[in-house]
Amino acid sequence: MSLASLKTVSLQRFSLNFAANIIATLWMLVGSTRAFSWVKPTFIQFAVFALLALGSNVLFSWLAAENGSVFNEQGLVSYLIWPMIILLGGIILARRASNQALVFVPVVLWLVADTLSALLQSLVQFLGSHSWLPDWSYSFLPILFLLLFLWQTLALLWIFSRRLRIPWWERILVLLGAVALLTIWQRNVADQPIFKQIPIEPVLEEAALYKQPRLLQNALNSIDPGITGKTDWYFMGVAGFSEQNVFRSEINKVRELFDVRFGTSGRSLALINNTYSWLDEPVATKTSILRGLKKIGQQMNTDEDVLFMTLSSHGTEDLMQLANPPLAMENLDAAWLREALDASGIRWRVIVVSACYSGSFIDELASPTTVVITASAADKMSFGCTNTAEMTYFGQAFFAESLRSNTSFAAAFKDARRRISERENLMGFEPSEPQMAIGSLMETALPAFEQVLFDKTRPPVARIIERAGIDTAPKNAARPAVAAIDEIR
Repeated sequence: MSLASLKTVSLQRFSLNFAANIIATLWMLVGSTRAFSWVKPTFIQFAVFALLALGSNVLFSWLAAENGSVFNEQGLVSYLIWPMIILLGGIILARRASNQALVFVPVVLWLVADTLSALLQSLVQFLGSHSWLPDWSYSFLPILFLLLFLWQTLALLWIFSRRLRIPWWERILVLLGAVALLTIWQRNVADQPIFKQIPIEPVLEEAALYKQPRLLQNALNSIDPGITGKTDWYFMGVAGFSEQNVFRSEINKVRELFDVRFGTSGRSLALINNTYSWLDEPVATKTSILRGLKKIGQQMNTDEDVLFMTLSSHGTEDLMQLANPPLAMENLDAAWLREALDASGIRWRVIVVSACYSGSFIDELASPTTVVITASAADKMSFGCTNTAEMTYFGQAFFAESLRSNTSFAAAFKDARRRISERENLMGFEPSEPQMAIGSLMETALPAFEQVLFDKTRPPVARIIERAGIDTAPKNAARPAVAAIDEIR
């Protein structure tokens, strides 16, 4: 049957025409020419679905936009090109077939399909922005969105080529040409969404340039010396990546927990990389970390005091990211951190590394007098690094939940590991497999240290260690094998 013989009958009620066009589009999307029997290509339907398609695409672009994005006129023009091209195609077909009923057929079918596609993409984007999708799906989503865009246009071309009885080889050539054209166009306008973030080059205020040295020095001067004969805990937190607020929030919340509940007020230090904290908090660089460790080492009694150090950032194997544009920084590597700790003279250490692949830090940081806790195994990612979160998955489970309800690090770690596993399974993420390792001397001393941290009424740890017969003479013992806690894997 030719296009010239195609007749369309509009129904009396708008809602029936509306529903019929949706049904026609569903037939089109499966490649069936039954779409022509259902489509109701009136001007009103064209206008309504044009507005719906535009609105749904604006919604998707808004959901996909980053914070601070603004309306982009060029993105709107880029989107409107395609319905205009398809409308022009309908006009040409109508003239060639001498059938005015064809004018709005292609564009109505395409607009309905685009509306459905954009609404589906908006739903997926909404779920993804709340981390409610499996981790593997995020790398696939751009491909999925491209396939949806191709599908609606190729399906339209397919049913018209069938109706026109075009030879199969011509259909294949047309479809391949359309795929190439649409893919190239889509990639070229990928950086022109309807809502676009205006790139802003980071600028370091002059005031921050002069204030940073004072902020660091004031923070170091506020660290009190330990009291001889009494075990004191010291806290040091490092937020490494400036462009996501979750790391700053996590370190500040953990510091507050230790200062208020565990009594480290006056013996705590936080080094923060964050775009908005240059005038308020000392930045985290290798220099400031080294100076902080040395200051704590000078103030503490190394035989009886303990450092709790936590680091939170993005990471790769043996590296934790230190980034705070426009300042150029070196990343923090595990070997350097071990050397800095040894150089500081700090002996008893509990170190928590919250980053992807953080388990790779264990071998370098391990010593007889050290506890190392990591948010993931050496070859695993950890999760929760979003601007909308106050803490990462690991930080929330270990610090905000488990450490508040347990009186030992091992118990808190096991509880946090269980919580994280349940959350990752629910989200469909690959398990991060947090790790904990305890040095041989620390394994004996840690219960006494924990008594002081969790219960202020206990006797000084120095006496407990002395009664336990632990040798406190060597400051930098060789690194023997680390005793891991039960059920690490």
